[in-house]
Amino acid sequence: MHLRTAGPLSALFLLLLATASPCFAQEAGVMLGPAPEWVTQVDPIAVPDEARGIVFIRRQQTEVHLSGNHQQTFSLFHAVLLHPNALQLGNVAISWNPAAGSPIVHAARIHRNGESLDVLADNDFEILRREDQLEAAMLDGMLTAILRVPDLRVGDEIEVAFTTPTADPTLRDRDYGMLMIAADPAPGLVQLRLSWDEENDAPFTRLTTDLEPLATRSANAITITANSAAPLIPPRDAPLRYHWQRILEFSDFENWPAVSARFDGLFKTARTLGDDSAVAREAARISRTHQGEMARARAALELVSQQVRYIYVGLNTGALTPASAEETWQRRYGDCKGKTALLLALLDELGIQAQAVFVNNSAADDGIDGFLPGPSMFDHVLVRATIDGQSYWLDGTLPGVTIPQSRPLLPYRWVLPLDAEGAEIERLDWLAMDDPAIIMLFDIDARGGFDRPAAITQTTITRGIGALGEYFAYSALTEQQLASAFRNELAGSTAWDTVETVNWRFDRERQASVLEISGTGMPDWDDEGNGRRRLTLPGGGFSPPQRRQRDAGQDQQAPFLNEDLYTCHVTTVRLPAKTEAQEWSYNTSFDTEIYGRLYRRDFERRDGSIRMVRISRTEENEVSPERAEADNVRLPAFDNSMARIEYDPGDSFQPRGGIAVPAIYEIDWLENHTACDPDNGFRG
Repeated sequence: MHLRTAGPLSALFLLLLATASPCFAQEAGVMLGPAPEWVTQVDPIAVPDEARGIVFIRRQQTEVHLSGNHQQTFSLFHAVLLHPNALQLGNVAISWNPAAGSPIVHAARIHRNGESLDVLADNDFEILRREDQLEAAMLDGMLTAILRVPDLRVGDEIEVAFTTPTADPTLRDRDYGMLMIAADPAPGLVQLRLSWDEENDAPFTRLTTDLEPLATRSANAITITANSAAPLIPPRDAPLRYHWQRILEFSDFENWPAVSARFDGLFKTARTLGDDSAVAREAARISRTHQGEMARARAALELVSQQVRYIYVGLNTGALTPASAEETWQRRYGDCKGKTALLLALLDELGIQAQAVFVNNSAADDGIDGFLPGPSMFDHVLVRATIDGQSYWLDGTLPGVTIPQSRPLLPYRWVLPLDAEGAEIERLDWLAMDDPAIIMLFDIDARGGFDRPAAITQTTITRGIGALGEYFAYSALTEQQLASAFRNELAGSTAWDTVETVNWRFDRERQASVLEISGTGMPDWDDEGNGRRRLTLPGGGFSPPQRRQRDAGQDQQAPFLNEDLYTCHVTTVRLPAKTEAQEWSYNTSFDTEIYGRLYRRDFERRDGSIRMVRISRTEENEVSPERAEADNVRLPAFDNSMARIEYDPGDSFQPRGGIAVPAIYEIDWLENHTACDPDNGFRG
């Protein structure tokens, strides 16, 4: 991956060197030398008298040069420091992959009162090994050179220029990447340039329309020059594809099938087993002890997830080339590529058809169908398998309790299947969530009366990525540790007097985390006078959504993006025993959809209790401007009342219709959450 960014202040050294690691490692330091011949440096522009802000950029250049199997990036930053916050730019950092070569520093100067001070005359770079993500199980082998510029002052000009080589042993014959200007850059001159040797074929290039007026082209270069570029803020609440602005792309891949076929070959090699393979023996064991494709696929996934720990390995060729299945199993660790290769090898031995699929786990895949093809559009790989005639997704990097899923755990927009013949990127249509991501159940047993603590049970059922997060956190604790943690947090708080039991379990078949807390607490009864009482129920109200509108200068035709969610809150209050049912009432039920999100609440009074259910689900992930404008008119009427129950001695409240709401204790909510179903509409 070759990603180059030219932004505001962070653009000083924010050269995101997302390249594959080279085929061997060597210690290398920072070299000093002149700029390469292919660099065309621009002259610094004058500083206007009215310059304001943190810095004024006299010139900032980023040039990517393609030459045979080499790619180099020249970076120059020359700015006036106008504010004390700008002094942090004196902490110069250059990061690079040591096997690609060494960075060459061309200049590090301070300009002050007409004089030019050579910082490197008396100061050196300090070389650090940059394994700053060890806690995230990531090894990338990067080095960082640090230069702390002494005696830097407000009003000084700082100038730094260097060239960083990159190497990609996996794709030596392919270049790809992008350069960009930030949406709101600091004032001054910014130049982006892509150049290549004349004897080489020019890469495919693409400019976003906002860069075209700033571009000049020659036989072997594209140059973008922006002088104090105006802010270009993406439309508010728009999908990510509307945020891709001021980008110059380049790629040697002619289409997505070329990327697919190239990487399929790598995984084909990695999943191929040798004679007397330990992986094959594991597959044979699974085959003997499990019957049927699904049982065997689950066992293979569990083996990869539980017996091979996750470590990202970007050393050597590891950033793009998968470690072999044999190697990953032998060393019992691997990244997503190595785990995928191992899982594919096991499935091959089990006779289950499967392929590797590139995905984007950072939720940055919206709009990539409009980009030039290149593997840097994806950051993760998993397996799609055909099991018992159905398509399932398997991810060996997730906790071992996961099972094959008919839908990916994350809402991917675009994926790239790897295929020997080459495959196009594939769109995965957005679907509303089938099951609530969170079900919150509150059982408040107030039968003892208004002046007595109630027995309280709170149960949380979590599904999806949140469930796996809870599994990761809670499964590492003993029962005593878990109970102690929640007692310390809840006991004596507003809602809880005591916490008596804490039980947690993970239901593997339903892929759900279930946390149950029980104890006592005094309900917050409001005394309304004349014996009347009122109680606000937990989890019963909605905050009104925000208006969906944009500044007149923004794109008015872009849709509005909705967060993908589905929650259900259910509360049961067992009423004080010395009261009559008809003396109890509750406030409004409603069922509405606004801005593509469903809001529903209903009550039922039955068998000495009042039950409340409140659900919210995203029904549309993108809302048209026309729909948003109409809903803006409806917004003032949105019911954002809290859920309340009221006691009035001598009253005779008669409920009017609604849905049947089960009490917390009447059903198994993990098995049956029909009351949370948006299609379970009102009756009567």
